Amino acid sequence: MRSSNEIRKTFIEFFTERGHTFVPSAPVVATGDATLLFTNAGMNQFKDYFLGLRSAPWPRAANSQKCIRVSGKHNDLEEVGLDTYHHTFFEMLGNWSFNDYFKAEAIAWAWELLTKVYGIPADRLWATVFAGDEADGSSPDDEARDLWRKVTPIPPERVLAFGRKDNFWEMGATGPCGPCSEIHIDLGPDRCDRRHVPGHTCAVNGGCARFIELWNLVFIQFNRREDGGLEKLGANYVDTGAGLERLCAVLQGKNSNYDTDLFSPIMGALADLSGRSYGGRLGDETGNAFRVIADHIRSLTFAITDGVTPSNEGRGYVMRRILRRAARFGRVLGLREPFLHRLVPVVVDVMGEAFDEVRRRAEFVTTVIEAEEASFGRTLDRGLELFAAAAERAAKSPQRTISGEDAFQLYDTYGFPLDLTELMARERSLTVDTAGFETLMEEQRARSQAAQKGDALAARLSGVALPETDDSLKYATDTCQARVLGWIGPDGFVNAGTLEAGGEPSHLVLDRTCFYAESGGQVGDGGTIAGPDGRFKVEGTTKIADCVVHLGRLEEGTLGVGQEVTATVDHRRRETRKNHTATHLLQWALQRVLGESVHQQGSLVCPEYLRFDFTWPKALTAEEIGRAEGLVRERIAAAQPVTCAVMPIDEAKKLGAMALFGEKYGEQVRVVAIGAADPSRIGQATSREFCGGTHVNNTAEIGGFKIIKEESISAGVRRITAMTGQGLVDYLLERGEVVDRLVALLKSPPEQLEERVGKLLDENKRLAKELKTALQKGGSDALAQAAALLDGAPRVGNAAVIVGRLDEAPIEQARQAIDMLKKKARSAAIVLGTAQGPDKVLLLAGMTDDLIQKGLSAGDVLKTIAPIVSGGGGGRPQMAQAGGKEPAKLDEALAKAREILEARLGA
Repeated sequence: MRSSNEIRKTFIEFFTERGHTFVPSAPVVATGDATLLFTNAGMNQFKDYFLGLRSAPWPRAANSQKCIRVSGKHNDLEEVGLDTYHHTFFEMLGNWSFNDYFKAEAIAWAWELLTKVYGIPADRLWATVFAGDEADGSSPDDEARDLWRKVTPIPPERVLAFGRKDNFWEMGATGPCGPCSEIHIDLGPDRCDRRHVPGHTCAVNGGCARFIELWNLVFIQFNRREDGGLEKLGANYVDTGAGLERLCAVLQGKNSNYDTDLFSPIMGALADLSGRSYGGRLGDETGNAFRVIADHIRSLTFAITDGVTPSNEGRGYVMRRILRRAARFGRVLGLREPFLHRLVPVVVDVMGEAFDEVRRRAEFVTTVIEAEEASFGRTLDRGLELFAAAAERAAKSPQRTISGEDAFQLYDTYGFPLDLTELMARERSLTVDTAGFETLMEEQRARSQAAQKGDALAARLSGVALPETDDSLKYATDTCQARVLGWIGPDGFVNAGTLEAGGEPSHLVLDRTCFYAESGGQVGDGGTIAGPDGRFKVEGTTKIADCVVHLGRLEEGTLGVGQEVTATVDHRRRETRKNHTATHLLQWALQRVLGESVHQQGSLVCPEYLRFDFTWPKALTAEEIGRAEGLVRERIAAAQPVTCAVMPIDEAKKLGAMALFGEKYGEQVRVVAIGAADPSRIGQATSREFCGGTHVNNTAEIGGFKIIKEESISAGVRRITAMTGQGLVDYLLERGEVVDRLVALLKSPPEQLEERVGKLLDENKRLAKELKTALQKGGSDALAQAAALLDGAPRVGNAAVIVGRLDEAPIEQARQAIDMLKKKARSAAIVLGTAQGPDKVLLLAGMTDDLIQKGLSAGDVLKTIAPIVSGGGGGRPQMAQAGGKEPAKLDEALAKAREILEARLGA
């Protein structure tokens, strides 16, 4: 039996032997593509080649791409665990042709690899081709149909034609597209999972597990216009994808992807942790939990390895939800303490041979997952309380249904997937309003899609070859002469005519520029582009493939295609250069102070400040911050030269240059070295990094350096904000003014301010202690009054009805009184009221658990009586609080509370 590593290796070697270049997997973070949260297909990193924005460096390529599908139209999250083949993380084996070979070779090689190399019986394979589409006038792919019969021995009756939904691939609503040909395998009648469905017939694309797709061969030969029509592309491309997990299941003779060697070690470790066994049955809660956790830990490991950490936005939010989903399924297996981090070494053992990065980052991944899961343990308990409240409301409704709003809040805020909410509801003989939930989910998807529209420019330019811009001058000068090549308008790239002032913001393209396009954390430059008849204000600069685009508006006059112009970068770039070089020094200093385990997670370099995100499990001490600052200032004072050189990536690595983890680099890289007088001395430099940004020529130009803030941005990731140059000068001047105001306010010289403020804080602590003592005395009075109320409280059955006034008491003491009464009475319904001055009322209610099970709720009682005192409030069934404005009606409100409680308990 072939291992997954052997199956992957065989695929890659098969195609490299046939002239393909092996291209390593891109990170699961879709870098440079604002339309994607995660890499979800093998072709993502080749997108610019298909769009015609740049030329591929090789005619043929092959790889195994790490993919995550959890958003947009490719979202498999809710399907994971329910079957044997859906995954959030998977590997896509693929081969590509960039206007080299086409359909004949792609079909012949796929058949050869599957049948002759992997040894899959030919009589179990089926092929599909595009049947055409009358709606858009596209023709059937007769070429592919005929080639299947010509270059393979497959019988004609096993080559089936299907419509656009199954056999036509499109990158988006517009742009490159084409017919596809899929290879399916018949796993046998016993694999059908729809025998119970009346009228079901097993067939390719028939919706059951007997026939599954193994490999999709996409032939990109058309461009979809905005009017929906198709036109031939100037080049033909091949883009194929075969899921490694499915292929392993077939070749290893397994009925489920989760039984392959990609998952079985994880399943075994999870069984050891939980004391439960994985039976593999579908519809079984234990089996479902095993599959979800095994899948999700792979996604988490690879996403965090590639730079995504759980957070409240974007990719980080998706990972947080996945982690919480896995942790909640852990409860199904009886795992109440953090356990997911213990599975990371297992994933590393399975995947580390193919993806060495997971080995190198394993410790960091483990730290992040453990911290996040521990934090969610507390959130999870709060979510369970919310579910209990939602279930109580549902139990009182005629339909006995948990509302869609409650189910969605559990899902969105506390990470409870819908199927778990349904499971807990069934345990209480309740149902869930899934339609209402789906409506809210759809609204969220719409918001997410709106937020992910991303780079509208790139989408607008689908299939358009933009001119290449020479931007080498960005390193040498702040002004240069250039020629206008055109601009990007609503209808795409315009390369003829005149641009006039007063219109919409424009995107100007020149033949050469000294402007730096936003990249690598450094903001794009601003400035002006002036011609003989007009002046264009540049507000930002970006890059699409090899074309630099200047974003802004024509402030006056006109600019015409072909005109000579002067491009001038704003003086603020000098401050950006200082901050960028200081960022490199900061990373060097942190590694000196904290150790080599510090790795950059991201950065922002702008004129005003710099921001540096790095891996570290805890807050830095004042001493560590001071040492890092001191090291940076030493390098600035040493006036070290800064040298930049372009060299082969292997040579740069040998010299010890650091790369940003997860970033994709070409064969040639630019290295920025601080402390090297010339390129020959880069190996001895203080700092050596891959970097395409702009920098000072000497560290002395930076001036000063100060860390302004150090904070956590997610589990295992810290952020430092610092300032240099003019930004630091302005900051220190502002702080100096604060000191001057304090000197005047406290009537103390600057050198004595610290001592003076210290004395004030000590005095404040003394007064706070005296106040606390007084409150505790008042609390004793409140507890005594509550005890007296208990002594005289009537009972309805076994329950005490404790309703009464307390003398004015702090809210903390009133809450203590409620807790004390619950413990002493054992079964009690409690409502206490206190006047808080002439126009304020405080109401508190509490219920013991036995009464909550009978349908009583502290929150419901207060919602009823609070309006009597012109107030409102509520809370949980166990404890609730309300306020009011009419102390004169407090007795009336308490009398109503007693009436309600006695009636409910006596019913």
